[in-house]
Amino acid sequence: MATKTISQYKKAIKKCQDIFLKKTHDYGTSWRVMRLASLTDQIFIKAKRIQTIQETGQQKVEDDIASEFIGIINYGIIALIQLDLKDKEVNGESGMLEVGEAKTLYDSKAEKAMRLMENKNHDYGEAWRDMRIGSYVDLILMKIMRIRQIEDHGGKTIISEGIESHYVDIINYAVFGLIKIDETNENN
Repeated sequence: MATKTISQYKKAIKKCQDIFLKKTHDYGTSWRVMRLASLTDQIFIKAKRIQTIQETGQQKVEDDIASEFIGIINYGIIALIQLDLKDKEVNGESGMLEVGEAKTLYDSKAEKAMRLMENKNHDYGEAWRDMRIGSYVDLILMKIMRIRQIEDHGGKTIISEGIESHYVDIINYAVFGLIKIDETNENN
């Protein structure tokens, strides 16, 4: 089963990366001007939209839930990149990245998230497969609330994991959501 999960995970990340690279081509790395709090809020609005659609059963904007999960994954990876590049100047063009450099950083963060997922998946026996998509969304929203609290404390924690680990978990929950959606679509 773990081999299937890795294959599905890589397929989901590839879909996200394709969109990331196309947008990077179109817009450059304009996201470099975003502060972590803004990225956290972008993830929040995407997760909140999924939750609202799930609760009401209605949507008025065309983008489907899968595209919101893709956005969550990409903003999560961007947040991890920003954490590493926080000291790099962003004024004007000096902080912008070349497409190749952005891709390399994206690959590195996606790989990190996948490795953590593999380790947790081993220990938890792929319990995520028995969870509902709505639970992933709730966990993402909880992680966002935790990140906001840590941000409000200047990034300091006493006993808890830091911001980075929460972004990685958010990425993984969103990947699980995409996998579940793909499985549902394949079975219909």
